[in-house]
Amino acid sequence: MTYSGYLRQPHYYETDQMGIIHHSNYIRWFEEARVDWLAFLDVPYYKIEEVGIIIPVLGVSCEYKEMIRYEDKVRIEVTIDKYTGTRLDFSYEIYNEKNNRLLTTGTSNHCFLNKENNRLLQLKRSHPEMHQIFLETFEKQKGQTND
Repeated sequence: MTYSGYLRQPHYYETDQMGIIHHSNYIRWFEEARVDWLAFLDVPYYKIEEVGIIIPVLGVSCEYKEMIRYEDKVRIEVTIDKYTGTRLDFSYEIYNEKNNRLLTTGTSNHCFLNKENNRLLQLKRSHPEMHQIFLETFEKQKGQTND
């Protein structure tokens, strides 16, 4: 089964005076999409945290290609750009659901830490099942972009 993207209907409170989505909301939308994508992989955040892992954000970027308005329904696609076992980097593409136009792109960079001592984790050793899910997904996505 393929992940079809995170669908999002903007809320009025997310707009500015011109009815355009305020730039600060895009980072939240990336997080919503990432959380949804992890749940799709059957590795939801609550399961990750239950086993003592936290995934802090190390960096984030966003490029606005076209404005998103209140009435626009969007689809956010999530892709793993890099997976090393200690780091997980994502890219995001936001499309207008009606005409499939690319509206925004972005990235976020993360690492895996032990919740108790904030030390870097190597998932291959500490949580091999989770490592396998991320590795297989990364390789599958990478293979799709090289076709």
